[in-house]
Amino acid sequence: MRPAALLAACALAASTVLVAGCGSENAASGSRAASGQPTCASRPPTGDPADLKRDGVTILSQGCGPSPSAQTEFEVTNTETEPFTYTISFEVRNGSGEVTSNPHRTVASVAAGQTVRKTLELGEVPTAGARVRIGKVRAVPADEASEVSGKCPPSGMRITTDEGDAAMGLRAVGLHLANCGTGVVKINGYPRLQLLDERRRPLTGVRILDGTGAISTAGGPDAPPRPVTLRPGEAAYASLMWRNTTESGAPVNVPYVRVTPKPGSPTAIVTPELDLGTTGRLGVGPWTKDKVSRPATPDGYSGGRPSRTPGSTGE
Repeated sequence: MRPAALLAACALAASTVLVAGCGSENAASGSRAASGQPTCASRPPTGDPADLKRDGVTILSQGCGPSPSAQTEFEVTNTETEPFTYTISFEVRNGSGEVTSNPHRTVASVAAGQTVRKTLELGEVPTAGARVRIGKVRAVPADEASEVSGKCPPSGMRITTDEGDAAMGLRAVGLHLANCGTGVVKINGYPRLQLLDERRRPLTGVRILDGTGAISTAGGPDAPPRPVTLRPGEAAYASLMWRNTTESGAPVNVPYVRVTPKPGSPTAIVTPELDLGTTGRLGVGPWTKDKVSRPATPDGYSGGRPSRTPGSTGE
């Protein structure tokens, strides 16, 4: 079963941030740029403070870049005692309050106590009255971050998750390992997982099962683990499967998962946003070689997250 599109339920706040519409005159000078393109000055954001500042991220100003691109300036402050990598999900809404896009921005390796300022290019927005807010912030220690857009980790193994799939209460997410280094990577068996809460503290009360057959047989019987050899640019996957049934007790949500791809290897933290309900079980499939390969570059795995090809096997 190929994880493809994980459904994420996000609460949308009513108050948001005003984005200045491009195509207007400069608020300060009332003039247009010499090139004939409209200019627009940045301005302080407005809206509910909870939408402007959250988990170390603050929206500072709104304005326009070259028409019709809109920009949002924000900063990230690391209050931890070690470098962290931040991934911020923004929400852009039209004048009716409907979410029209969810741009993401990753700010890597912010040093302890440091504040960095960044600009989010929103591209073409639907109307001059479009609004943007901070949706969600995820932060992981920089030495455990594993981003597609970042440099290859020293281990040569990049761990990511895909968007997943959901149907009738059954959930599945693909865990992907790419060899972004220059050597050969050998793995065998199941990835080892540690479930973490919003503050990256270990969660208890959830059984992590070897195999997914106890969760569902929809993808066929469990395949036994086999040794997998990955040359540079090659990839493997393992399926995570669960049911989000909610009965008695409080539902368990897992924003972060610490992954150990093989015994003794460095760990990586991913953010699959697991909504485990109250079932208390998560099935994990074995590492399986992916038939889709991507070229590796000195700066990392250049092809994005690999996708599983049905029927692919290890070697």
